[in-house]
Amino acid sequence: MMNFWQKPVEALHELLHRKAPHLRQIRHFESLSLEREVDFDVYLPPDYHLSGGRLHPLILFNDGQDLPRMDLAGILQQAYYSRQLPPCIVVGIYASRERHREYGTVRQVDYKGRGDKAAGYTGFVISELLPYLRRRFRVTEAVEETIIAGFSLGGLSALDIGWAYPGIFGAVGIFSGALWWRWSPVDAANPDADRIMHDIISSVGSAHAMQRYWFQCGTLDETEDRNGNGVIDSIDDTLHLIELLHRKGCPEPAIRYLEIEGGTHDPPTWGQAMPDFLHWVLENKTR
Repeated sequence: MMNFWQKPVEALHELLHRKAPHLRQIRHFESLSLEREVDFDVYLPPDYHLSGGRLHPLILFNDGQDLPRMDLAGILQQAYYSRQLPPCIVVGIYASRERHREYGTVRQVDYKGRGDKAAGYTGFVISELLPYLRRRFRVTEAVEETIIAGFSLGGLSALDIGWAYPGIFGAVGIFSGALWWRWSPVDAANPDADRIMHDIISSVGSAHAMQRYWFQCGTLDETEDRNGNGVIDSIDDTLHLIELLHRKGCPEPAIRYLEIEGGTHDPPTWGQAMPDFLHWVLENKTR
């Protein structure tokens, strides 16, 4: 950015027309729930400091360390420049070395004992991170504009947290979600049994009335096909879960499924899907 004192008129014009998000890097945030420090990035909209008391939609991402690899700042800049996205605040929560313990499902661990710290991670998000963000930044508390998302195992974690707190999160984004998460090894006689998130949703009487769900898979997410039906497991697990949601009363407009031909299990593919996600969750807030 040019020096304001050398060229004040030009600098002010640049500030007023700047479309790149402002990045705030929060480091060493002390979490009592996780008993460790947490790092996260906050992407503020370009007009944040000129928007008075305006409150902004909030999107939380698990695996926030991957957002720079998909150039989220550039994606947001293009969306703001083309007026395809309302100003929002995006937070990328960095995963720790214990990612496989902190992400998962709170109800139970998987068959290898992973996810045993999922309750602590959920406690961090709900009781520590959200209150901090609402104190520190102009973040809305409107449910329909509070969103949680994640990638792979982080996507499973986002769905588990969002599903458990429909009074906080109005939408959930699952990029290549690890929806295979199960409490027992695959049984050849019933290969689709024992998937934890599917069972959590199956066990309720009806879906949450106002919550919305965005899912993405790539056709090259993986090669495994445990039930031999010609569809890779990541797509199978996602479509089965969407079917369950519909069966529990979730209407068609409340679910978006994006399948990327040739998409792989990595940040470049998730970055390709990101504009669709951002537009859908922020522009389609009502059913």
